[in-house]
Amino acid sequence: AARSGASLCIAFNLDPELLRSQRVGAPLVQTFFDALRALRETLRALGSDLVLLEGSFEANLVKLARDLDARALYYNEDYEPGAIARDERVTRALESAGVAVRAHLDHVYFGAGELSTDGGDPYKVFTPYKRRWLERYRIASRKPVASERAIAGRLIPRERLPHTRDVPHPQEFGHEPSRLYPQCGETYARGLLETFLRAEGPSARYATERDIPSLEGTSRLSPQLRAGTIGIRTCFERAFAALERAEPAGARNIETWISELIWREFYQMILRRFPHVATQPFVPAARGIVWNDDRAAFERWCAGQTGYPIVDAAMTQLNATGWMHNRLRMIAASFLTKDLLITWQWGERYFEQHLADADLAQNNGGWQWSASSGTDAAPYFRVFNPILQSKKYDPEGTFIRAQLPALRNVPAKYVHAPWEMPPLLQAQSGCVVGSDYPFPIVDHAAARDRALDAYAAALGKLRVR
Repeated sequence: AARSGASLCIAFNLDPELLRSQRVGAPLVQTFFDALRALRETLRALGSDLVLLEGSFEANLVKLARDLDARALYYNEDYEPGAIARDERVTRALESAGVAVRAHLDHVYFGAGELSTDGGDPYKVFTPYKRRWLERYRIASRKPVASERAIAGRLIPRERLPHTRDVPHPQEFGHEPSRLYPQCGETYARGLLETFLRAEGPSARYATERDIPSLEGTSRLSPQLRAGTIGIRTCFERAFAALERAEPAGARNIETWISELIWREFYQMILRRFPHVATQPFVPAARGIVWNDDRAAFERWCAGQTGYPIVDAAMTQLNATGWMHNRLRMIAASFLTKDLLITWQWGERYFEQHLADADLAQNNGGWQWSASSGTDAAPYFRVFNPILQSKKYDPEGTFIRAQLPALRNVPAKYVHAPWEMPPLLQAQSGCVVGSDYPFPIVDHAAARDRALDAYAAALGKLRVR
């Protein structure tokens, strides 16, 4: 838009129906509003403003274009089915009003149709997709844009812009804010990236520490990528620059983070090329799984009251902070879909309502992977043992104790399975199972057998022992 030579107005349209719906929750709303507030401050420092609209996208943007005598609207593509339909409506309305509409790729590095198999089909398996992605990256030239420099001098002055509303508070749309939810803003996002990629930062140990929830071993950039306060091209450019500087022993850590960013690209591509995943399993046969319609068990999972400490600690972190460590997302999702045999769609929706980085493509892809119903998913017979996962990734119970006060004084030997403690030790540690902390909601071994039977029956496979 800046290269067009025209004056620029930057606008954002709030959708009150979406903001009040079950599709979003307080953490996501708060982080988006923080991002808008930070963007407005940046634009005002440049002498302009963010035009903040609310209501009908078509009506508002057509009116804004007429008020400014605008010749064109520039926007970034979004692969969510609802967003695609919205963008098509807006495009038709603006073009009917004589305004050109320019769609651009920005939320992913490679568009959904850019990488295909040799036969021209979309990839369904991650590893060959990643291989092709890396091949194309080496010859691509998609540098991040220094946006403030690009738009400086092009922005319409604030006094010439139409009246605009204030950035709302989450309460206006029925969401309670929290100081524990992630911050969000361009300056903050850049700081996170700098901290993560510095020579002795978390990226130097990422391959080994990214799975340890008690450590700050991840970038924490997912809410920023979701809100758009940092660009994916920036992340890739900085990551590959760090890879070039890294010693051979440390290169694996950067490569692992790059691989995680490519997983994000993969799931975005899957959503765009196979939009049915938004509401249905990617694998058609998985529609035949007979799920356990147990609302009471689901509510205990939501509340972190399953009796399995690593699962309960994960859900407690999510409910309090709007964020959950990625290893814990897999553990919690496996427990819901395999141990409780409750449909992944219930869990997907709960995460959608409670994550500050809630993104349809990533959230759906992760849940379907755990439920063995998605593309390149975990084999149906892979059922995480929550006790073994807990011992492996939180061996001393550091994370568990931080999230679950009832287990704070439980010895490490029993913190992963407190019901195994002798009664006297339960009393001494202040954690009487059944009173201070719940008994396990299911027996894992029996639950695993039930899940394998249900999956094998639906998928037409032999029961794996």
